[in-house]
Amino acid sequence: MDRSLRTGVIGVMLGMITAPLDGMMLGPALPVIVGDLGGLEYFSWVATAYLICMAASTPIWGKVGDLYGRKPVYMAAIVLFLLGSGLSGMSQDMIQLVGFRALQGLGAGGLMVGALALIAELVPPRQSGKLMGLFGTMMPIAFIAGPLLGGLFAEQFGWRWAFYVNLPIGAAALLLIGTAVRLEPRRIKARIDYLGALLLTVALVALSLVASWGGTQYAWDSAPILALALAGLVALLALVRVERRAAEPIVPLRLFADRNFTLAQVVRFLGGVGMVVTATFLPQYMQLVQGASPIASGMLILPSMLGMVVVLIGTGQLISRTGRYRVYPILGGAAFSAGMLVLLLLRPGTNLALASGLTLISGVGVGLLMQSTTIITVNSAEPRDMGAASGSVTLWHTMGASLGVAALGALYTTRLQDTLIAGLGAESGSRIASGQLTAQALQQLPAPVREVAHLAVSSGIHAMALGAAVLGVIAFALSWFIREVPLRDRTPAEPATAAA
Repeated sequence: MDRSLRTGVIGVMLGMITAPLDGMMLGPALPVIVGDLGGLEYFSWVATAYLICMAASTPIWGKVGDLYGRKPVYMAAIVLFLLGSGLSGMSQDMIQLVGFRALQGLGAGGLMVGALALIAELVPPRQSGKLMGLFGTMMPIAFIAGPLLGGLFAEQFGWRWAFYVNLPIGAAALLLIGTAVRLEPRRIKARIDYLGALLLTVALVALSLVASWGGTQYAWDSAPILALALAGLVALLALVRVERRAAEPIVPLRLFADRNFTLAQVVRFLGGVGMVVTATFLPQYMQLVQGASPIASGMLILPSMLGMVVVLIGTGQLISRTGRYRVYPILGGAAFSAGMLVLLLLRPGTNLALASGLTLISGVGVGLLMQSTTIITVNSAEPRDMGAASGSVTLWHTMGASLGVAALGALYTTRLQDTLIAGLGAESGSRIASGQLTAQALQQLPAPVREVAHLAVSSGIHAMALGAAVLGVIAFALSWFIREVPLRDRTPAEPATAAA
């Protein structure tokens, strides 16, 4: 690999890592953001808006890259992501932040798919294996470094730098790609399923609003909730009809004829929920109840991230060696459920080291679910559908994360606010929930009020954990229906070569 190509590949990898790194930095910074901007009821939407837009835009970026060239389209995705990052850092209230995070998510949808497509064009298959291995290490790096950097920026430089840090990284990526990546102009005929993407977005937004607002801002049987539920259902039914007729559907329905494929997507959907629980909600407990600094709160959830990374690597090697995989989603569902239930031990007086160690169990569960469902998905799809199957894993994982954050965030904020109001009265409880729920502000409150606030945050974590545990039990139950189909021992090209 010559120097120019190596430089271009570094630029591609820099662009790709900004999205997962940004997502992991947000958790430790989020309590500080809520304390600064207020709007506790919208805090889960800081992640949900990003994930919904990312899920809906990912397949479109891939098709647009086929049509107009992968290099300019990938660079356009980076620019859009950086624009959303800069505007997010300039937000003056929570509504603005949610809107700018949605813009950022639109750009993030093109980062992973664009990076992989560019590498496929830049590097021949014989050399691409090593690069794909490097890509595989980027996610663990983001999982581990993200919480630490998020806490560092929130504590030392201000939470806005958790977004601004993307700008120099993205600018370096654009410079390297623009100067070092040289591709022949080539376009592939492809049809973009705009209607499918639109219906998917409508369904995700409607169902996320139902999960977030139901039982909190509106009663479950109120007109807004019923209207949103109906809109989401109609959008899903229309999506199924459109995808059956689309020449190149965003969600190829023929893949779901295979039972293992369908179960893997549902389990991956539930695993996506677990992925964001630790990073989004536990820093709230670490900072507001334990009094940990943002940096410390990032370090205290590292057992979960390390457990996830170790299991991802170890499970992949075991499956490759033995060819057996059915046991891993079963163990993953059980470990995820147990990891959520042990969070019920988190109380105002819980030992800090114990609180940190408890996060390991859920990380192991999520790692087991992620690796096994990816392998089951690829093994269940025909060679001609391999690209669509790989995209389906990402899509369902992202949808699970977005809906899960909305639903579990609603449980967390509702229980927190109810506990504050029950202990302090409606006026004081609402005031603390909306503007005084930061570690620094809590230290200035009288001891009895501070104790109620600590109890309220712990109760919110318990409500969230119980909701997530139910989803883990569902994943555990469904995993028993997965069949142990032998893994393919050849690539799609090998039979044709042998025949020739």
